[in-house]
Amino acid sequence: MTTTETRRYGTAVAQAWDRLHPRLTLRAAWLDHDGPLPVIEGTVIRLQVETLPSGGVNKPVWLWWSGTDATAADVDRCWQSFLRRFDIEHTFRLFKQTLGWTKPRLRDPHAADRWTWLVIAAHTQLRLARPLAVDLRRPWEKPAEPTRLTPARVRRGFRNLHAKTPSPARVPKPTTPGPGRPPGSKNRRPATRHDVGRDLATGQTYTRPGHHKKGTKPRRTG
Repeated sequence: MTTTETRRYGTAVAQAWDRLHPRLTLRAAWLDHDGPLPVIEGTVIRLQVETLPSGGVNKPVWLWWSGTDATAADVDRCWQSFLRRFDIEHTFRLFKQTLGWTKPRLRDPHAADRWTWLVIAAHTQLRLARPLAVDLRRPWEKPAEPTRLTPARVRRGFRNLHAKTPSPARVPKPTTPGPGRPPGSKNRRPATRHDVGRDLATGQTYTRPGHHKKGTKPRRTG
């Protein structure tokens, strides 16, 4: 059992029971499982807080963690991560919708990793620029302190901040864009397509329409 003093919830008491397992049934991921269902041991955590910010009834929260032999630090990290799930979900939403995490159609896993690190660096820059940005809030948003601005609200005023920030780079040289591909010409370097290995209900392998192996031609039926 651990006891932690929190700012929003008062005293938080967490209890843990080791090597307990959920009751599995032949549903969802275990629908096509052959033989007896396995026993997946884990840790059950019971969290009880002193008060809720909304003033509601502070019922205990039961959590299950797939790890075993949990220490006091592991138990505290589990329930604290659960309380931060709302912020984590909004962070991933910002990555995808605002910072364009899933916009590029990258062809190489290493390029995808580099793009992910660039998005993380941009998010970190927005977090560090909070004390310097002006809160350009929407009419329906509540005012926030400069040190409590969200990355999305910092991004609105980031362009004004960027114009006042000195840059170590030199002035860009004037240039003209390249000619590009001549009009009417075809792309002679198409992107590589990988078979996803999907099977139909009949047991046959799915083939993309118009996609055939090299050296073969489609046959006409009917």
